[in-house]
Amino acid sequence: MHGTDERLTRPGQNCWRVERSGRFTVIRDGDAYFTAVRQAMAQARRSILLIGWDFDARINLGDPAADGGPARLGDFVLWLARSRPDLHIRLLRWDTGAIKSLFRGTTILTILRWKLHPRITLRLDGHHPLASSHHQKIVVIDDCLAFCGGIDMTEGRWDTPEHRDQEPRRTDPAGRPVMPWHDAAAAFDGPAARALGDLARERWRIATGEQLPPVADIRDCWPDSLKPAFRGATLAIARTRPEMKTVEPIHEIEQLSLDLIARARRFIYAESQYFASRKIAQAIAQRLTRPEPPEIVVINPIGAQGWLEPLAMDTARARLVEALRALDRQGRFRLYHPVTEAGSEIYVHAKLMIVDDLWLRVGSSNFNNRSMRLDSECDVLVTAEHEDRIEDRHSIAALRETLLGEHLGLPPERIASLIDRHGGLIPMIEAARRPPGTGRTLIPYELPQLTGFEEWLAENEILDPNGADRIFEPLSRRSLFRGWRWRRPG
Repeated sequence: MHGTDERLTRPGQNCWRVERSGRFTVIRDGDAYFTAVRQAMAQARRSILLIGWDFDARINLGDPAADGGPARLGDFVLWLARSRPDLHIRLLRWDTGAIKSLFRGTTILTILRWKLHPRITLRLDGHHPLASSHHQKIVVIDDCLAFCGGIDMTEGRWDTPEHRDQEPRRTDPAGRPVMPWHDAAAAFDGPAARALGDLARERWRIATGEQLPPVADIRDCWPDSLKPAFRGATLAIARTRPEMKTVEPIHEIEQLSLDLIARARRFIYAESQYFASRKIAQAIAQRLTRPEPPEIVVINPIGAQGWLEPLAMDTARARLVEALRALDRQGRFRLYHPVTEAGSEIYVHAKLMIVDDLWLRVGSSNFNNRSMRLDSECDVLVTAEHEDRIEDRHSIAALRETLLGEHLGLPPERIASLIDRHGGLIPMIEAARRPPGTGRTLIPYELPQLTGFEEWLAENEILDPNGADRIFEPLSRRSLFRGWRWRRPG
């Protein structure tokens, strides 16, 4: 057992604050998330704080039949403000990404309508270094409920855990089909929610210069659609804040990630949009080369979206995985991709990490350099180290089994029995997965053949710098394998 003197979370080092939550749960995929967020916003009385990388006012947010309001996010926000005389709604989004969004359909008209309302405030967050982004995804309702995770309120994020091949509801605002999408976010209340309200207000102050007061009359506003998985859980909040002249850099998420990898005894299960972090790979390498390493399973999309991201992230992933496989003499590391029943890619956008049955982390940070050093991020961690948190440990294990069941098309109880039968995560996955096109399954990552140019991009971290101070660093001082103590691949 982990004693009090061995506690993982250390405020000021690998987290910002440690608080109790009243209720806590992890929301899988956009359908349930949009439903819960809409219900929570409909109950708001004083304050709604939306802090995000992107907002698309054209998306349908949850089921409008539940409250009688408009379906689309932009209209819903305006309807809420008009119907609640004491409600202030504030939206903060990344400024660079906002330029493109202005030309989405009727977005400009929606923004103008928001601007005309005295209790709706939209601000663009430009307080970040060159080439970085504001990447947090936070919703705080009246300081009584908070959401933190990887789900943006924008197009292409809606899906269900079934990830059906023929899903008529999975479309963009113009009605065109979009790809299956896997994501995750946390919802919680209690003192931890009030703490996230403080974090959101601090980000608002940094971006706008305006100091917002906390909500005084806190009440219960938990959405009916959410079933709590934890009660009274201890929750740590960790951040990334890039280095700038006017603010101190914060690397809590990076340190928490390294500490979690170092503490693992049996299992590390992670879902991430990318696998390109030099320091994460080095921490995994250290575990793989020591006696009795834990099983490490990473769920990734087949390839990054866009044209720039594959050059940056997919090339670095190939080099790092190649190096880790060379060190993995005991077969303890695997990287998989989820696919639909017909064998189509499910894009993994979740940012989640489960270590043994003791720690559960969910948030906005990926396994890439940007999330560790360059972008603004926020993660939350449930810790079940104390001996009296047996139910929390069961809930953490149940979530891991539920996620694996989602990817393998099996019920969670079947996953649990297969883990017991085969003696681990990797042998269970290998026994349970099926040929693509015969049902939902996980397929192993295959190393691509990189061109010389792609290897150069990855080796020098050209498009994924390890911090704001590294953007203009000479190439002679860069290396994807800086600090690597083992023989490098190639």
